[in-house]
Amino acid sequence: MLIKEVESFIEEDLGYDDVSCTIVPDKPAEAIIFTKEDCTVAGIKEAESIFCYLGIQAETTLKDGDRLKEGEIIFRVKGGAVSILRAERLALNFLGHLSGIATLTRVCVDTVRKYSVTTRVACTRKTTPGLRKFEKLAVAAGGGDTHRFNLSDSVMIKDNHVKLMGIEAAIEAAKKTSFTRKIEVEVESVEHAVLAAELGADIIMLDNMKPEAIQKTLQTLNRKGLRNSVIVEASGGISQENLESYAKTEVDVISMGSLIHKSRWIDMSLEIVK
Repeated sequence: MLIKEVESFIEEDLGYDDVSCTIVPDKPAEAIIFTKEDCTVAGIKEAESIFCYLGIQAETTLKDGDRLKEGEIIFRVKGGAVSILRAERLALNFLGHLSGIATLTRVCVDTVRKYSVTTRVACTRKTTPGLRKFEKLAVAAGGGDTHRFNLSDSVMIKDNHVKLMGIEAAIEAAKKTSFTRKIEVEVESVEHAVLAAELGADIIMLDNMKPEAIQKTLQTLNRKGLRNSVIVEASGGISQENLESYAKTEVDVISMGSLIHKSRWIDMSLEIVK
């Protein structure tokens, strides 16, 4: 985490007159942070950045992606009592939020692995403004793929691009941007999937297609000799509840905005021990 980010988060939480923490005598103190439920932990580095900035010694043997049982200790911290109290909520917010994303991602990845050893589970750009990189890295901690971090990573031709300029013109324009960027095309039919592949798309996103339609698209691409030339991604309306049916198609990528916007925070706590 960048220093300017840490300072911004601390400024937001402390305000201009921290009356809550400063009523406490600023003496040496020790505390533990522990999880109150089973989880896949994430946010370790973010919490360490907060502790470091506030001059708190933080010890842990864990790394993002480790699986924890209820009651396990994540950090042991030492420092001034006021600093520990100031760091408490901010550190717990990052740990709880990011561990929630990592935990849900791990559940979804494990579900897909029952049916396919190659299908990737990815997130989308449906992220909290200002927190995208942290949320996407939490997906990675849970075993998922981060997909694009921003619009510069690759070219994605969505339905509105096609409405504005047509699929052929959009792909032609995308090819002129840079040879280093992959081109992904969002399609809603078997016919457009085939057309995108024939026009040289690297990735085809099957948007809001049911599993049966995805199977038909994969079979058609295979029959036309196009299957091995493209990565096929399923996206739209996929959640933990219906994931199995999409995993059974063995599509290359399943992208889920729900990994982030439907994740539940993990309950964690900081407790003064000395």
